[in-house]
Amino acid sequence: MNPAKKFKGKNLQTKPALSNRQWQVTDLVQPQFNSSYSTEEFLRAAADAWSLTERQDKQVQVAGTKCLVYKNPFNCCQLRNFVEDDSFLHQLKHELLSLNFHDKSNDLYKFRQSQDLKKVTTAAVSALKKFLYSDFRQWLIQVTGIELNATMDMSCAQYNHTDVLLCHDDELEGRRIAYILYLVDEDWNLADGGNLDLYSVDDSKQPDKIVTSLAPIWNSLAFFAVTPTSFHQVSEVLAAGSNKCRLSVSGWFHGKPFKRPPPFVEPVKHLSKPEDMDEDDFYTWISAAYLDPSTQGDVQSTFSEKSEIQLQEFIQPDKYGQLCEALHSLDVSSWITQGPANKRHYEITESTSATMLNETRKFFQSEAFFLVLSNLTGLKLHRLASTPSSSENESSSDEKPSNGTSKSKKGSSNDIDPCCRLQVSRWQTGCYTMLSDEDAHGSEYALDVWFFLSADHWQLAHGGQVSYIARGEDEELLTICPSNNCLALVYRDQDTMRFVKHINSLSGDLKHFTINGVYYDRPPNRE
Repeated sequence: MNPAKKFKGKNLQTKPALSNRQWQVTDLVQPQFNSSYSTEEFLRAAADAWSLTERQDKQVQVAGTKCLVYKNPFNCCQLRNFVEDDSFLHQLKHELLSLNFHDKSNDLYKFRQSQDLKKVTTAAVSALKKFLYSDFRQWLIQVTGIELNATMDMSCAQYNHTDVLLCHDDELEGRRIAYILYLVDEDWNLADGGNLDLYSVDDSKQPDKIVTSLAPIWNSLAFFAVTPTSFHQVSEVLAAGSNKCRLSVSGWFHGKPFKRPPPFVEPVKHLSKPEDMDEDDFYTWISAAYLDPSTQGDVQSTFSEKSEIQLQEFIQPDKYGQLCEALHSLDVSSWITQGPANKRHYEITESTSATMLNETRKFFQSEAFFLVLSNLTGLKLHRLASTPSSSENESSSDEKPSNGTSKSKKGSSNDIDPCCRLQVSRWQTGCYTMLSDEDAHGSEYALDVWFFLSADHWQLAHGGQVSYIARGEDEELLTICPSNNCLALVYRDQDTMRFVKHINSLSGDLKHFTINGVYYDRPPNRE
């Protein structure tokens, strides 16, 4: 087969470019592939560039064209001037924007997506489907050496201001090559965001750092092979104009599935046992109201019904002010970024140089705090905590609380071995966590504790909320927004997952902090 003849762009007759409102479905119905990408010379050079395994340069320009093959961290090809005459793309864009889009939002992404384009029969969309999954699919096989079948898998996405798609690898049964055809405004630039960011991997083959970023360019198509290490993201869209969006057609070419390595298992994190703390010192921390038996009874009653509660003004104002000051005063080097990026991105401090932080950790890990948690929740987190009667246990274990975060099950009075995992965390633009089994694994029940600081000007639109959902579901059961001097308690089971929503650029230079932890009545079984 002569590849030059096979892939030569067709000399289609086109009408002069019209404005979006003037397009008719009978005008232009065929994409014209850039002829410079169809010559024998180009195909040989592109295949050679793709197959290079040792390359010092970050990218390879192919045969003097506007095709770039990025080699670091993995093969990714960008074809600029993808079609010869972009009049076709203007019609395509017009048809796509006429489709119904629906909002998609979870721990991984926030954007708007069209219906499955396989079912769309408009002229330009139909022509694009035919071209991509026939001639262009054969072109991809020639360049990459990856066998691809005719499975069609494509949709259209709109990313507007603050929309994002966080780090992931695209792995799903049969996916072999991912592609994105950009239909952004022709004046889109780096400052508008929405870049395709490619991650290197560490020794554990987990995403490490962004080493290559491709800005969306009108009439360009990017593609890469889907592998266990093809970690990438769509960075937050920063373009704030009401009529400016990152519009693209994206999808996958499918082929024979490849064998995947076993999933990476993160090391088990350290659990701390309750510590002694002087009683008088403890009383200087906690607001007196939460030591009152009547208040504790009211809180416990609410918590038993809902499995969650948020307690305002939890610690005394002077301690709260001192703690905020200590956190803001920490040196930049005191903060450690938490990853990998396909699971989380935020900072913690393990600094022991600040006396106030040491006292804070001692307070939240103290025997007295475990006892107070027991009295506020009715959970058996301390040997001195009162134990509900067995009949209460039996009835409550069969009931689902109104918010659905967990079954309202009280701990056993026997054999408890309380422990916790505690972090001092900083949250700002770009921070998030994703759904993870990290804390749920091996433990039937757990108590999440979130204490928020320096959230004075925090707004819902900034992100950063803690969201709880049922495993396998999208609907949020509970959302906790950062609020000054607020202690949030959430009792959950193994089928309740949580994540912290991506904090977007609307937050500006704002930062807030959390003392966040997980409390158990006994160490989780990790076997």
